[in-house]
Amino acid sequence: MNDVLLIAGAGLVGGTMNAIAGGGSFVTLPALITAGVPALNANASSTVALVPSALASAYAYRHDFQDFEGVRFRDLALLSIAGGGAGALLLEYTPQSVFKVLVPFLLLFGTLAFAFGRQAGAFLRERIHITPRMMLASQFVLGIYGGYFGGAVGVMMLATWSLLTSASISAMQPARNLLNAAMNMTATLLFILWGLVYWRQTFILFAGAIAGGYFGAHYGRKINPMLARTVISFLNAGMTVYIFWRTFGQ
Repeated sequence: MNDVLLIAGAGLVGGTMNAIAGGGSFVTLPALITAGVPALNANASSTVALVPSALASAYAYRHDFQDFEGVRFRDLALLSIAGGGAGALLLEYTPQSVFKVLVPFLLLFGTLAFAFGRQAGAFLRERIHITPRMMLASQFVLGIYGGYFGGAVGVMMLATWSLLTSASISAMQPARNLLNAAMNMTATLLFILWGLVYWRQTFILFAGAIAGGYFGAHYGRKINPMLARTVISFLNAGMTVYIFWRTFGQ
Protein backbone atom coordinates (compact mmCIF):
# COMPACT_ATOMS: atom_id res chain seq x y z
CA MET A 1 0.00 0.00 0.00
CA ASN A 2 2.87 2.37 0.77
CA ASP A 3 4.32 1.74 -2.69
CA VAL A 4 0.91 2.35 -4.30
CA LEU A 5 0.54 5.70 -2.54
CA LEU A 6 4.12 6.66 -3.36
CA ILE A 7 3.76 5.88 -7.06
CA ALA A 8 0.27 7.41 -7.41
CA GLY A 9 1.42 10.57 -5.65
CA ALA A 10 4.51 10.76 -7.87
CA GLY A 11 2.30 10.41 -10.94
CA LEU A 12 0.05 13.25 -9.77
CA VAL A 13 2.99 15.54 -9.01
CA GLY A 14 4.90 14.53 -12.15
CA GLY A 15 1.92 15.08 -14.44
CA THR A 16 1.29 18.49 -12.87
CA MET A 17 4.95 19.46 -13.23
CA ASN A 18 4.99 18.47 -16.90
CA ALA A 19 1.89 20.53 -17.57
CA ILE A 20 3.19 23.66 -15.85
CA ALA A 21 6.89 23.71 -16.71
CA GLY A 22 8.24 20.18 -17.31
CA GLY A 23 10.49 17.91 -15.29
CA GLY A 24 7.90 15.35 -14.18
CA SER A 25 10.27 12.41 -14.65
CA PHE A 26 12.42 13.82 -11.84
CA VAL A 27 9.65 12.68 -9.48
CA THR A 28 8.30 9.59 -11.21
CA LEU A 29 11.65 7.90 -11.90
CA PRO A 30 12.99 8.13 -8.31
CA ALA A 31 9.60 6.98 -6.99
CA LEU A 32 9.68 3.83 -9.13
CA ILE A 33 13.29 3.12 -8.16
CA THR A 34 12.38 3.59 -4.48
CA ALA A 35 9.49 1.14 -4.96
CA GLY A 36 11.98 -1.50 -6.11
CA VAL A 37 11.79 -1.25 -9.91
CA PRO A 38 15.24 -1.66 -11.59
CA ALA A 39 16.54 1.66 -12.93
CA LEU A 40 16.30 0.82 -16.64
CA ASN A 41 12.78 -0.60 -16.29
CA ALA A 42 11.79 2.34 -14.08
CA ASN A 43 12.88 4.73 -16.84
CA ALA A 44 10.88 2.81 -19.44
CA SER A 45 7.82 2.54 -17.20
CA SER A 46 7.96 6.24 -16.32
CA THR A 47 8.10 7.13 -20.02
CA VAL A 48 5.08 4.95 -20.81
CA ALA A 49 3.04 6.36 -17.93
CA LEU A 50 3.73 10.02 -18.71
CA VAL A 51 2.75 9.93 -22.40
CA PRO A 52 -1.01 10.20 -21.70
CA SER A 53 -0.46 13.12 -19.32
CA ALA A 54 1.41 15.00 -22.07
CA LEU A 55 -1.51 14.36 -24.42
CA ALA A 56 -3.98 15.51 -21.76
CA SER A 57 -1.97 18.70 -21.24
CA ALA A 58 -1.79 19.33 -24.99
CA TYR A 59 -5.57 18.90 -25.18
CA ALA A 60 -6.06 21.40 -22.36
CA TYR A 61 -3.85 23.88 -24.26
CA ARG A 62 -5.52 23.15 -27.63
CA HIS A 63 -6.97 26.67 -28.04
CA ASP A 64 -3.51 28.22 -27.62
CA PHE A 65 -1.69 26.19 -30.26
CA GLN A 66 0.33 28.11 -32.88
CA ASP A 67 2.64 27.06 -35.71
CA PHE A 68 6.29 28.14 -35.76
CA GLU A 69 7.90 30.60 -38.13
CA GLY A 70 10.16 29.04 -40.76
CA VAL A 71 9.75 25.43 -39.57
CA ARG A 72 6.83 23.14 -40.27
CA PHE A 73 5.42 21.49 -37.18
CA ARG A 74 5.03 18.26 -39.17
CA ASP A 75 8.79 18.11 -39.74
CA LEU A 76 9.46 18.64 -36.03
CA ALA A 77 7.01 15.85 -35.21
CA LEU A 78 8.61 13.40 -37.66
CA LEU A 79 12.09 14.13 -36.32
CA SER A 80 10.83 13.76 -32.74
CA ILE A 81 9.38 10.34 -33.60
CA ALA A 82 12.58 9.22 -35.33
CA GLY A 83 14.76 10.51 -32.49
CA GLY A 84 12.55 8.90 -29.86
CA GLY A 85 12.92 5.54 -31.60
CA ALA A 86 16.71 5.91 -31.81
CA GLY A 87 16.91 6.83 -28.13
CA ALA A 88 14.77 3.84 -27.13
CA LEU A 89 17.00 1.55 -29.20
CA LEU A 90 20.06 2.96 -27.44
CA LEU A 91 18.43 2.30 -24.07
CA GLU A 92 17.61 -1.30 -25.03
CA TYR A 93 21.31 -1.97 -25.63
CA THR A 94 22.47 -0.29 -22.41
CA PRO A 95 23.24 -2.89 -19.68
CA GLN A 96 21.12 -2.57 -16.53
CA SER A 97 24.23 -2.11 -14.36
CA VAL A 98 25.53 0.69 -16.59
CA PHE A 99 22.22 2.55 -16.71
CA LYS A 100 21.91 2.39 -12.92
CA VAL A 101 25.18 4.31 -12.65
CA LEU A 102 24.18 6.73 -15.43
CA VAL A 103 20.83 7.70 -13.88
CA PRO A 104 22.19 10.13 -11.22
CA PHE A 105 24.30 11.93 -13.84
CA LEU A 106 21.39 12.09 -16.30
CA LEU A 107 19.26 13.58 -13.53
CA LEU A 108 22.02 16.09 -12.74
CA PHE A 109 22.25 17.10 -16.41
CA GLY A 110 18.48 17.45 -16.63
CA THR A 111 18.35 19.46 -13.39
CA LEU A 112 20.92 21.93 -14.71
CA ALA A 113 19.17 22.12 -18.08
CA PHE A 114 15.84 22.81 -16.39
CA ALA A 115 17.26 25.47 -14.08
CA PHE A 116 19.50 27.27 -16.59
CA GLY A 117 18.22 26.23 -20.04
CA ARG A 118 16.46 29.50 -20.81
CA GLN A 119 19.47 31.56 -19.72
CA ALA A 120 21.70 29.41 -21.92
CA GLY A 121 19.29 29.96 -24.80
CA ALA A 122 19.44 33.72 -24.35
CA PHE A 123 23.26 33.58 -24.14
CA LEU A 124 23.47 31.67 -27.44
CA ARG A 125 20.91 33.88 -29.16
CA GLU A 126 23.12 36.92 -28.57
CA ARG A 127 26.14 35.24 -30.15
CA ILE A 128 25.02 32.92 -32.96
CA HIS A 129 22.33 32.81 -35.62
CA ILE A 130 20.22 29.65 -35.54
CA THR A 131 18.85 28.61 -38.95
CA PRO A 132 15.73 26.47 -39.47
CA ARG A 133 17.97 23.56 -40.58
CA MET A 134 19.87 23.74 -37.29
CA MET A 135 16.53 23.80 -35.50
CA LEU A 136 15.49 20.55 -37.21
CA ALA A 137 18.81 18.88 -36.41
CA SER A 138 18.49 19.96 -32.79
CA GLN A 139 14.99 18.51 -32.59
CA PHE A 140 16.28 15.11 -33.75
CA VAL A 141 18.99 15.16 -31.06
CA LEU A 142 16.38 16.16 -28.48
CA GLY A 143 14.25 13.24 -29.67
CA ILE A 144 17.13 10.82 -29.04
CA TYR A 145 17.59 12.22 -25.53
CA GLY A 146 13.83 12.09 -24.93
CA GLY A 147 13.59 8.45 -26.01
CA TYR A 148 16.62 7.45 -23.96
CA PHE A 149 15.93 9.37 -20.75
CA GLY A 150 13.88 12.52 -21.27
CA GLY A 151 14.52 14.46 -18.06
CA ALA A 152 13.95 18.20 -18.77
CA VAL A 153 13.64 17.54 -22.52
CA GLY A 154 10.61 19.86 -22.60
CA VAL A 155 12.67 22.71 -21.19
CA MET A 156 15.43 21.98 -23.70
CA MET A 157 12.87 22.24 -26.50
CA LEU A 158 11.67 25.61 -25.21
CA ALA A 159 15.24 26.89 -24.98
CA THR A 160 16.00 25.69 -28.53
CA TRP A 161 12.82 27.13 -30.01
CA SER A 162 13.41 30.48 -28.33
CA LEU A 163 16.54 30.85 -30.49
CA LEU A 164 14.49 30.66 -33.68
CA THR A 165 11.04 32.06 -32.96
CA SER A 166 9.64 35.12 -31.27
CA ALA A 167 6.69 33.13 -29.89
CA SER A 168 6.01 33.41 -26.17
CA ILE A 169 6.66 30.52 -23.79
CA SER A 170 2.92 30.10 -23.26
CA ALA A 171 2.43 29.78 -27.03
CA MET A 172 5.14 27.09 -27.17
CA GLN A 173 3.60 24.96 -24.41
CA PRO A 174 1.09 23.05 -26.61
CA ALA A 175 3.81 22.15 -29.13
CA ARG A 176 6.14 21.13 -26.31
CA ASN A 177 3.56 18.72 -24.95
CA LEU A 178 2.68 17.30 -28.37
CA LEU A 179 6.29 16.74 -29.47
CA ASN A 180 7.23 15.36 -26.07
CA ALA A 181 4.34 12.90 -26.44
CA ALA A 182 5.43 12.08 -30.01
CA MET A 183 8.98 11.10 -29.09
CA ASN A 184 7.85 9.25 -25.99
CA MET A 185 5.06 7.44 -27.84
CA THR A 186 7.61 5.94 -30.22
CA ALA A 187 9.81 4.91 -27.29
CA THR A 188 6.74 3.54 -25.50
CA LEU A 189 5.83 1.19 -28.32
CA LEU A 190 9.37 -0.18 -28.40
CA PHE A 191 9.59 -0.51 -24.60
CA ILE A 192 6.35 -2.52 -24.63
CA LEU A 193 7.59 -4.68 -27.51
CA TRP A 194 10.84 -5.42 -25.66
CA GLY A 195 9.08 -6.21 -22.36
CA LEU A 196 10.76 -3.46 -20.35
CA VAL A 197 7.59 -2.13 -18.70
CA TYR A 198 6.49 -2.99 -15.12
CA TRP A 199 2.76 -2.80 -15.80
CA ARG A 200 1.35 -2.73 -12.25
CA GLN A 201 3.49 0.26 -11.28
CA THR A 202 2.94 1.89 -14.66
CA PHE A 203 -0.86 1.83 -14.39
CA ILE A 204 -0.72 3.34 -10.90
CA LEU A 205 1.62 6.06 -12.16
CA PHE A 206 -0.55 6.57 -15.23
CA ALA A 207 -3.69 7.24 -13.16
CA GLY A 208 -2.01 9.96 -11.14
CA ALA A 209 -0.23 11.48 -14.15
CA ILE A 210 -3.42 11.84 -16.20
CA ALA A 211 -5.12 13.79 -13.40
CA GLY A 212 -2.02 15.90 -12.76
CA GLY A 213 -1.47 16.58 -16.47
CA TYR A 214 -4.95 17.87 -17.16
CA PHE A 215 -5.52 19.88 -14.00
CA GLY A 216 -1.96 21.17 -14.03
CA ALA A 217 -2.53 22.55 -17.53
CA HIS A 218 -5.90 23.96 -16.53
CA TYR A 219 -4.65 25.79 -13.45
CA GLY A 220 -1.09 26.36 -14.67
CA ARG A 221 -2.07 29.61 -16.38
CA LYS A 222 -2.86 31.09 -12.96
CA ILE A 223 0.55 30.27 -11.45
CA ASN A 224 3.50 32.64 -11.58
CA PRO A 225 5.84 30.91 -14.10
CA MET A 226 9.01 32.07 -12.34
CA LEU A 227 7.78 30.79 -8.98
CA ALA A 228 6.77 27.46 -10.52
CA ARG A 229 10.17 27.02 -12.17
CA THR A 230 12.00 27.89 -8.96
CA VAL A 231 10.01 25.41 -6.87
CA ILE A 232 10.40 22.66 -9.48
CA SER A 233 14.15 23.37 -9.80
CA PHE A 234 14.62 22.88 -6.07
CA LEU A 235 12.52 19.71 -6.19
CA ASN A 236 14.60 18.40 -9.11
CA ALA A 237 17.82 19.15 -7.23
CA GLY A 238 16.54 17.33 -4.14
CA MET A 239 15.59 14.26 -6.16
CA THR A 240 18.98 14.26 -7.88
CA VAL A 241 20.82 14.36 -4.55
CA TYR A 242 18.61 11.53 -3.28
CA ILE A 243 19.38 9.30 -6.29
CA PHE A 244 23.11 10.02 -5.99
CA TRP A 245 22.93 8.96 -2.34
CA ARG A 246 20.87 5.87 -3.14
CA THR A 247 23.25 4.83 -5.94
CA PHE A 248 26.64 5.59 -4.41
CA GLY A 249 26.05 6.26 -0.70
CA GLN A 250 24.42 3.05 0.49
